[in-house]
Amino acid sequence: MHPLPVVVAQPHRPLHPLHLLLVTSALPLFLGALIADITYAMSYQIQWTNFASWLVAGALVFAVPALVWALVSLITPSARIRSRYIYVGLLALTCLLGFLNSLVHAMDAWQKMPQALMWSVLCVVSIAATLWFALGGTLRRREVVA
Repeated sequence: MHPLPVVVAQPHRPLHPLHLLLVTSALPLFLGALIADITYAMSYQIQWTNFASWLVAGALVFAVPALVWALVSLITPSARIRSRYIYVGLLALTCLLGFLNSLVHAMDAWQKMPQALMWSVLCVVSIAATLWFALGGTLRRREVVA
């Protein structure tokens, strides 16, 4: 009689601690921009849009070097696993969404409100998905027969 299969996650090569610090530092800044946009939508105090603009710029200061580091790390053969490619793709998407978000936040305060909030939500969702893969999330599990 065969024993029951044990489900284990695929092997994961962890990120360098400084790389992980760069990626995780972008999340609170994007989240702060989203909170500032929500606060502006409720109060119409223009200073909240200035806060959001600076927070998005600060998030990009951390996310773009993390993207460059991730692209360079793909050169090593041990980093070429499926979840690492998805991680780099999500990080690139986050940087692109953050750049577009910064362009929207550069508009006039009265003109940018509906789309600025939407872009901030997209940035937070994108960086959260990126962090899930950075911290070891996998798409598929394999079965190992003991």
